[in-house]
Amino acid sequence: MSTADTSHVVLAIDGGNIKTDVALVGGDGRLLALLRGTTSSPHALGFDRAVGHLAEMVSDACATAGLGHGGREPVADVARVLLAGADLPEEVTALEQALGELGWASRLVVENDTLALLRTGTDRGWGVAVVCGGGINAVAISPDGQIARWPSLGAITGDWGGGHDVGIAALGGACRSWDGRGPITTLEQAVPAHFGMRTPLEVVRAFHFKEISLEEIAQLSPVVYEQSAVDQVSRGILARVAVEVADFARAGLERVDLIDAGADVVIGGGLMRAAPDWMLDRIRELVAAVSPSARVVLAHEGPIVGAAILGLDEIGAGAEAIARARVELQRAIGELSAQAVY
Repeated sequence: MSTADTSHVVLAIDGGNIKTDVALVGGDGRLLALLRGTTSSPHALGFDRAVGHLAEMVSDACATAGLGHGGREPVADVARVLLAGADLPEEVTALEQALGELGWASRLVVENDTLALLRTGTDRGWGVAVVCGGGINAVAISPDGQIARWPSLGAITGDWGGGHDVGIAALGGACRSWDGRGPITTLEQAVPAHFGMRTPLEVVRAFHFKEISLEEIAQLSPVVYEQSAVDQVSRGILARVAVEVADFARAGLERVDLIDAGADVVIGGGLMRAAPDWMLDRIRELVAAVSPSARVVLAHEGPIVGAAILGLDEIGAGAEAIARARVELQRAIGELSAQAVY
């Protein structure tokens, strides 16, 4: 495929718990459009609203790229839609049916967003990926195609460690410091200051009365990172995140028999990309304790890159096109005027 080839188009969508990226990429790897919006998770929005949000974003992306899409002819050869909230088989089937009716592409694939992270961080096609952004989830794939997944439905499936959890832990720690139940922490001042308030109780009241959303509470994660340099409660929250990430990695390696395979363990998402060195070192230490041959890889690129590359793989694009897509997508992500945390 020559570098002048734009006869093929890939539609890539990475829909996380806090933000959604939609990209159109030519068969030569040239970026045609990249848009960022709010979450498209059906768990957060409800099914119909999530589908409508995606439809609107894709329509806007097509307009930006100068690719008219009236629903009659596909705009792309392949659409790779990787979503948080596409966790159970019934959810994937329902999304494929609803999105397929929109006629975006000749071939539509709906999957969980963990697969985008795995492809972002490794070219092998197998390994373990742990995404830690607004929520936390993982996938593990063996060289012979065995796949291990997790339902990732929050506390009811034992999940902890995403931005929502960190934010709630920060607010809870601030409250316990303020009312005397817990250790003194700088979060007692830093958490309300983040919202322009004076006490943790003011933040709690605002959240309780829905003046502050759960997504805004998740934005406390950078506060926890900042305070962890001087505050043991903040450091303890992040140390727990490191253990949760490593537990997912260990379970994935065990479930598809990769303990001795020298597997890549790709970690990513906003919480991991912002993690201090000590936190990443702790994850590597915990993974090495169960699989010394595993290699922990921090994916610095956003998962929309992996979603686009999966689409390029499918149309037979070569290494040159994939390399170009990586560079152009990452540059465009950096230039987005309204950056989301995750």
